[in-house]
Amino acid sequence: MYPAGTLAVTQAFLPQLRRARGRIVNMGSIAGRIALPFLGPYCMSKSALRAMTHALRLEVDAWGIDVALVEPGAITTPIWKKSNAAADVMQATLQNDNLARYSRHLEGIRRVIAKAEEQAISADAVARAVEHALTAAHPKTEYLVGNDARMRAAINA
Repeated sequence: MYPAGTLAVTQAFLPQLRRARGRIVNMGSIAGRIALPFLGPYCMSKSALRAMTHALRLEVDAWGIDVALVEPGAITTPIWKKSNAAADVMQATLQNDNLARYSRHLEGIRRVIAKAEEQAISADAVARAVEHALTAAHPKTEYLVGNDARMRAAINA
């Protein structure tokens, strides 16, 4: 869900959240902290969600509402096969000069895809982080899930 949708849903439920002293947990991505080639729109949306979550935490603190952001790295899903297929299509459709311009980038992103798929964590690990954010007496403000997420966050610090 893009940040505008997340914001609209949060605003719609804010009166109930205030009454119940509820909790908000947003699903982000480590891509919101550090961008990768060819993923600009995705990284931009996750960066905006991250900023919105931090601002929201400050805005609703007076009502005792906790706000957390879950930022997983690579997760074991079919996205990696789809990403390779998209790179294949891009490479097959690039014309002369553009093929020369982007071939190095495409090979680099293929290496990133292969490494991410190899290091991907299970969706269960992400679910455990979400569960903790929803149920802990004192939830963290951010949950970095997976070694690659923690490593990329440290590089970006």
